[in-house]
Amino acid sequence: MLSISLPVVLASVSLAAAPVDPPVLFAQQDMSFFITSVGSGDGANLGGLEGADKHCATLAEAAGVRGKTWHAYLSQQAVGGKPAINARDRIGKGPWKNAKGVVVATSVDDLHSDANKLSKENSITEKGAMVNGRGDTPNTHDILTGSTLDGRVQPGDGDSTCSNYTSNAATGSALLGHHDRQGGGANPTSWNSAHPSRGCGQDNLRATGGAGLFYCFSV
Repeated sequence: MLSISLPVVLASVSLAAAPVDPPVLFAQQDMSFFITSVGSGDGANLGGLEGADKHCATLAEAAGVRGKTWHAYLSQQAVGGKPAINARDRIGKGPWKNAKGVVVATSVDDLHSDANKLSKENSITEKGAMVNGRGDTPNTHDILTGSTLDGRVQPGDGDSTCSNYTSNAATGSALLGHHDRQGGGANPTSWNSAHPSRGCGQDNLRATGGAGLFYCFSV
């Protein structure tokens, strides 16, 4: 009997002693940055900045993160009675960590410098999942920002925010970043200002490699 049961006991001990990686959920409690796992489903119509912020909070809470205030990384144009707002001015001071505990930037200036740690591997969702990039099917690396390279609203009268994130029309445009830091456009390696979208509808965003996703920061 001993010769039969002993290997079973040893196997159980071996399995129990095997090291395991800490669950992503543990790191999520300290999460302060993520890409939305889903967009609004209505193109660039997010319900304005207020709707986008609410979407960030809803996703974070669903992932188990409580007690934080979330803002979408989106700039707003001075149109329709709305004041101009820079994305960089609404996300707090940092530092910011992703769902796996990686510090992606230590400050606003660091975030908008070449020293940030934003990449396909680090710019992940609130669930700790990687977002499809160039070469994946479907490619969803276009991230809504409405922002210039330094995180500010684009000057001039042209639409760069899809009517401040209230439009799902085939017309209009919003500035997009590439979370995987590759692709086409004027600034293909930029995480926040690679190129403008060709329209504001869900199909328009999808056609250039997007899904209406955006960045969220804890302030």
